[in-house]
Amino acid sequence: MTARIRADLATASRIVVKVGSSSISGESSWRIPVLVEALAAAHGRGAEVVLVSSGAIATGIPFLRLDARPTDLATQQAAAAVGQNILVYRYQESLRPFDIVAGQVLLTTGDLENPTSRSNARRAMERLLGLRILPIVNENDTVATQEIRFGDNDRLGALVAQLIEADALILLSDIESLYTKPPSDPGAEPIDTVAPDADLSGLEFGATVVNSVGTGGAATKVSAARLAAASGIGVLVTSADLVDKALAGADIGTWFEPAIS
Repeated sequence: MTARIRADLATASRIVVKVGSSSISGESSWRIPVLVEALAAAHGRGAEVVLVSSGAIATGIPFLRLDARPTDLATQQAAAAVGQNILVYRYQESLRPFDIVAGQVLLTTGDLENPTSRSNARRAMERLLGLRILPIVNENDTVATQEIRFGDNDRLGALVAQLIEADALILLSDIESLYTKPPSDPGAEPIDTVAPDADLSGLEFGATVVNSVGTGGAATKVSAARLAAASGIGVLVTSADLVDKALAGADIGTWFEPAIS
């Protein structure tokens, strides 16, 4: 049943959680076990949980002995090929104490735009969830090109939530909630709730490139959240450090109310 308010997250049956590169790669890789513990708690109460995780390229960079994120597509693809393997291994090792098995799902835009491959993707995801596997979804960076990329995994999270008709979507960020302007600016105020028909044109969500490893940002989260909410999926945007509270239905973050037809 669709999560209409934050508190419904505590009892939602099917939840998609998206986490970005900056939250789980490099010096932040310590957060993976913390994130997994929260996901395992929701899984343990019977919820079907899907994790959309960025971080393949960022995780692969040091193993290719690179000093920074590569700018050419071929090296990005190589970093993704190495990093995705290591990333899923780290997740599985953290899931092991909870006796939960991860299933890797790599998608491109074409997979969700083509009716046949979209149907196949949905069937595979449904079967994984039915088997109590925790799907870990990422963009297939090894084969994706600049022209056919999702652009950011916030949008991928929204599309996956639509694909499996999730009850709720949680977009994890570096800050606790969205603000009316960049949080460092004077007068910036946290946004508690966004109605389906809210006019956000006067707000400043900033640039989409936020650091050297990720390509997300407040603007992409707003766009993704509104996409999912328009489909009747409640969306919470909050900090990765608060994922346990988010899944428990705490009064945190920015809540995008689902459009109810």
